Amino acid sequence: MLFFLDTAKIDEVKEAAEMGILAGVTTNPSLVAKAGGDFKNIVKQICAIVEGPISLEVVAKNAKDLVKEARNLAKQAPNIVIKIPMGKEGIKAVTQLAAEGISTNVTLVFSVSQALLAANAGATYVSPFVGRIDDISWEGMDVVRDIVAVLDYYQFPTQVIAASIRHPLHVAEAAKAGAHIATVPFEVLEKLFDHPLTDIGVERFNKDWDKVKKK
Repeated sequence: MLFFLDTAKIDEVKEAAEMGILAGVTTNPSLVAKAGGDFKNIVKQICAIVEGPISLEVVAKNAKDLVKEARNLAKQAPNIVIKIPMGKEGIKAVTQLAAEGISTNVTLVFSVSQALLAANAGATYVSPFVGRIDDISWEGMDVVRDIVAVLDYYQFPTQVIAASIRHPLHVAEAAKAGAHIATVPFEVLEKLFDHPLTDIGVERFNKDWDKVKKK
């Protein structure tokens, strides 16, 4: 399972890229607003750091305008992926963009049937929102698991991005569910490094090494 970073903050992208494990970036209007600054400049900087897929969201209300907006975004860099919300107009746009060879990521997916619609339209990625499903007392990871199973069974090339990741357990469960990618907030990515036994082990090794150096 690959790691994408769910952010629009340049400093977070830079630090994650330095770790050597960053395969791509996903953004949305809320993340861009939180990051502040000029949108085009943000996109330019991210694309200069990350060679992998960069998901940028379009927000028009009809397929024609979604496609128009998507074409303009796709021109900015060869690794741009157009993030399109699930819905009738969104699926129409995905179908058109797929025919034009433009990569898409269908977002705000909450069911297997929605994922099937996206895959049949030619979506490159589909993003089930784990945390938001959990919020309404359903099991978000079950939805991811079922989507992966169905798309695999019918041999769709569409990859599953586990999104709306809230904590490290979500990451581990997404991997066990067979998700191709987990897109994670920076604070969750940092927590993946932590384990109390690692901390204890490092402290013990350091103390023992200090003893060796004193001899």
